[in-house]
Amino acid sequence: MSDTAPRFAPIRDFRVAVSFLTRIPTGWIENMRAGDLTRAAWAFPVVGLLVGGISGGVLYLAAGQSLPPLLCALIALSLQALITGALHEDGLADVADGFGARDRSQIFEIMRDSRIGSYGVLALVFSIAIRSAALASVPGPGMAWAAMLAAAAASRGVLPLVMMMIAPARTDGLSHGAGRPSMPVACIALGIGFITLFVCLPVQAAFAAIIIGAPLIALVLLWALRRLGGQTGDVLGALQQMIEIAVLIGAAGWSLSYP
Repeated sequence: MSDTAPRFAPIRDFRVAVSFLTRIPTGWIENMRAGDLTRAAWAFPVVGLLVGGISGGVLYLAAGQSLPPLLCALIALSLQALITGALHEDGLADVADGFGARDRSQIFEIMRDSRIGSYGVLALVFSIAIRSAALASVPGPGMAWAAMLAAAAASRGVLPLVMMMIAPARTDGLSHGAGRPSMPVACIALGIGFITLFVCLPVQAAFAAIIIGAPLIALVLLWALRRLGGQTGDVLGALQQMIEIAVLIGAAGWSLSYP
């Protein structure tokens, strides 16, 4: 994009966000630059709606074939990982493996390593298991679809705010290259995520998701600040997974308590 181009180009921003967060083809994006991602960060939750809409739709179709709820949930989550290239799951696994490191340099070394350790494997197993069980507990495929939309959008809507508020921990990582979004961009993303959360879920479930998610976010960021000195792409991926888990648990908890 040239310097004379409009600052707000929603279609282009959406395509940039899709190309970064998913494996969905977007075609050639002219004059792509590293800073484009920070300008497009407002569209992260919109991409989440796309991902959640597709995977939730498949869950709905699978339920229409009278498949067990847990199997429908696993099919939907498998498709979701395929669409995103397991981008966020990879971050969760790397952060989990980093918990066992002795110092900052070793944590970075582990995060750069393409191999996965025992902590990472367990983190992925528990993440998939918890999300699947939560989705299977939501009554009806329509509500489960809505829960997937809320989880996918809300979890990605928080990321630009974290990118803005916390500096990258490394000077050579993906997070550093992407830059830091502006306050308006971060607020738009957060607003879209929160609106989706409260539109797709009952108020009680939405508030339950926030109550569950807030301490999880705080724990991950506290660890990142103390052990890494900032955020990384892997930390953002782990946050996305934690928030998604919180939203799905909130939806399942409301469903189980609903008369």
